[in-house]
Amino acid sequence: MELLPDSGGAADPREMMQRFLDVVPHAEALGMRVVDAAPGMVELEMPWRAEFVGDPATGVLHGGVVSALMDTCCGGAVLVHPNRPATTATIDLRIDYLRSAAPGQAVRTRAECFHMARAVAFVRAVAHDGTDGPPVATATGSFTVEWQR
Repeated sequence: MELLPDSGGAADPREMMQRFLDVVPHAEALGMRVVDAAPGMVELEMPWRAEFVGDPATGVLHGGVVSALMDTCCGGAVLVHPNRPATTATIDLRIDYLRSAAPGQAVRTRAECFHMARAVAFVRAVAHDGTDGPPVATATGSFTVEWQR
Protein backbone atom coordinates (compact mmCIF):
# COMPACT_ATOMS: atom_id res chain seq x y z
CA MET A 1 0.00 0.00 0.00
CA GLU A 2 1.45 3.33 -1.01
CA LEU A 3 0.87 5.96 1.65
CA LEU A 4 1.79 9.21 -0.05
CA PRO A 5 2.27 8.76 -3.80
CA ASP A 6 4.07 12.04 -4.48
CA SER A 7 5.85 12.48 -1.16
CA GLY A 8 9.38 12.26 -2.55
CA GLY A 9 10.52 11.15 0.89
CA ALA A 10 9.57 14.49 2.50
CA ALA A 11 6.29 13.52 4.19
CA ASP A 12 5.92 13.72 7.96
CA PRO A 13 6.15 10.24 9.56
CA ARG A 14 3.18 10.96 11.87
CA GLU A 15 1.04 11.94 8.90
CA MET A 16 2.13 8.83 7.00
CA MET A 17 1.28 6.59 9.96
CA GLN A 18 -2.11 8.22 10.40
CA ARG A 19 -2.90 7.68 6.72
CA PHE A 20 -1.85 4.05 7.10
CA LEU A 21 -4.12 3.55 10.13
CA ASP A 22 -6.99 5.28 8.30
CA VAL A 23 -6.97 2.65 5.53
CA VAL A 24 -6.36 -0.48 7.64
CA PRO A 25 -9.76 -1.76 8.85
CA HIS A 26 -8.45 -3.71 11.85
CA ALA A 27 -6.55 -0.66 13.12
CA GLU A 28 -9.79 1.30 13.28
CA ALA A 29 -11.71 -1.63 14.79
CA LEU A 30 -9.09 -1.96 17.54
CA GLY A 31 -8.98 1.79 18.16
CA MET A 32 -5.27 2.15 17.39
CA ARG A 33 -3.92 5.68 17.43
CA VAL A 34 -0.57 7.24 16.60
CA VAL A 35 1.29 8.44 19.69
CA ASP A 36 4.56 9.30 17.95
CA ALA A 37 6.42 8.66 14.73
CA ALA A 38 9.84 9.57 13.41
CA PRO A 39 12.00 8.17 10.62
CA GLY A 40 12.12 4.40 11.22
CA MET A 41 10.16 4.56 14.51
CA VAL A 42 6.47 4.36 15.35
CA GLU A 43 4.59 4.35 18.64
CA LEU A 44 0.94 3.25 18.66
CA GLU A 45 -1.60 2.88 21.45
CA MET A 46 -4.69 0.70 21.69
CA PRO A 47 -7.32 1.19 24.40
CA TRP A 48 -8.51 -1.55 26.73
CA ARG A 49 -12.07 -2.51 25.77
CA ALA A 50 -14.27 -5.26 27.14
CA GLU A 51 -14.66 -6.86 23.70
CA PHE A 52 -10.87 -7.40 23.55
CA VAL A 53 -10.78 -9.44 26.77
CA GLY A 54 -9.55 -13.01 26.45
CA ASP A 55 -10.34 -14.06 30.04
CA PRO A 56 -13.65 -12.67 31.36
CA ALA A 57 -12.80 -13.77 34.90
CA THR A 58 -9.75 -11.48 35.06
CA GLY A 59 -10.39 -8.83 32.38
CA VAL A 60 -7.04 -9.59 30.73
CA LEU A 61 -6.71 -8.69 27.06
CA HIS A 62 -6.51 -11.50 24.51
CA GLY A 63 -2.99 -11.96 23.16
CA GLY A 64 -4.30 -11.66 19.60
CA VAL A 65 -5.13 -7.97 19.98
CA VAL A 66 -1.67 -7.30 21.44
CA SER A 67 -0.20 -9.22 18.50
CA ALA A 68 -2.21 -7.16 16.00
CA LEU A 69 -1.02 -3.93 17.64
CA MET A 70 2.61 -5.03 17.57
CA ASP A 71 2.46 -6.24 13.95
CA THR A 72 0.82 -3.02 12.77
CA CYS A 73 3.33 -0.90 14.66
CA CYS A 74 6.28 -2.86 13.24
CA GLY A 75 4.98 -2.57 9.67
CA GLY A 76 4.51 1.15 10.21
CA ALA A 77 8.12 1.54 11.34
CA VAL A 78 9.21 0.02 8.02
CA LEU A 79 6.97 2.37 6.01
CA VAL A 80 8.32 5.50 7.73
CA HIS A 81 11.98 4.41 7.43
CA PRO A 82 14.07 7.16 5.77
CA ASN A 83 14.36 4.97 2.63
CA ARG A 84 10.53 5.07 2.34
CA PRO A 85 9.61 1.76 0.71
CA ALA A 86 6.33 1.78 -1.20
CA THR A 87 4.87 -1.28 0.58
CA THR A 88 5.64 -3.88 3.20
CA ALA A 89 4.21 -7.12 4.54
CA THR A 90 5.11 -9.32 7.49
CA ILE A 91 7.46 -12.21 6.72
CA ASP A 92 8.05 -13.32 10.28
CA LEU A 93 7.10 -11.87 13.66
CA ARG A 94 8.19 -13.44 16.92
CA ILE A 95 6.35 -12.13 19.97
CA ASP A 96 7.42 -13.04 23.49
CA TYR A 97 4.63 -12.39 25.98
CA LEU A 98 6.25 -11.51 29.31
CA ARG A 99 3.07 -10.93 31.31
CA SER A 100 -0.60 -10.07 30.92
CA ALA A 101 -1.53 -6.48 30.28
CA ALA A 102 -3.21 -4.97 33.34
CA PRO A 103 -7.02 -5.01 33.03
CA GLY A 104 -8.41 -1.60 32.14
CA GLN A 105 -5.08 -0.27 30.85
CA ALA A 106 -4.31 0.84 27.30
CA VAL A 107 -1.41 -0.94 25.61
CA ARG A 108 1.30 1.09 23.89
CA THR A 109 3.84 -0.35 21.44
CA ARG A 110 7.01 1.28 20.15
CA ALA A 111 8.68 -0.26 17.10
CA GLU A 112 11.99 0.54 15.43
CA CYS A 113 13.12 -0.51 11.97
CA PHE A 114 16.79 -0.98 12.81
CA HIS A 115 18.06 -2.40 9.50
CA MET A 116 16.82 -2.30 5.93
CA ALA A 117 18.32 -4.50 3.26
CA ARG A 118 17.35 -4.51 -0.42
CA ALA A 119 14.29 -6.74 0.03
CA VAL A 120 13.87 -7.23 3.79
CA ALA A 121 13.53 -4.88 6.77
CA PHE A 122 14.26 -5.88 10.36
CA VAL A 123 12.23 -4.52 13.24
CA ARG A 124 12.04 -4.80 17.02
CA ALA A 125 9.25 -3.64 19.33
CA VAL A 126 8.19 -3.43 22.95
CA ALA A 127 4.64 -3.24 24.35
CA HIS A 128 3.83 -1.64 27.73
CA ASP A 129 0.62 -1.03 29.64
CA GLY A 130 1.72 2.01 31.63
CA THR A 131 2.17 0.12 34.89
CA ASP A 132 5.40 -0.61 36.71
CA GLY A 133 7.16 -3.82 35.88
CA PRO A 134 8.42 -5.56 32.80
CA PRO A 135 6.98 -4.99 29.34
CA VAL A 136 3.83 -6.85 28.34
CA ALA A 137 5.62 -8.25 25.28
CA THR A 138 8.63 -7.86 23.05
CA ALA A 139 8.83 -8.62 19.33
CA THR A 140 11.37 -9.04 16.56
CA GLY A 141 10.39 -9.39 12.97
CA SER A 142 11.26 -9.27 9.32
CA PHE A 143 9.15 -7.54 6.69
CA THR A 144 9.14 -7.40 2.91
CA VAL A 145 10.36 -4.23 1.23
CA GLU A 146 8.88 -3.18 -2.12
CA TRP A 147 10.43 -0.18 -3.89
CA GLN A 148 8.17 0.34 -6.95
CA ARG A 149 6.10 3.48 -6.65
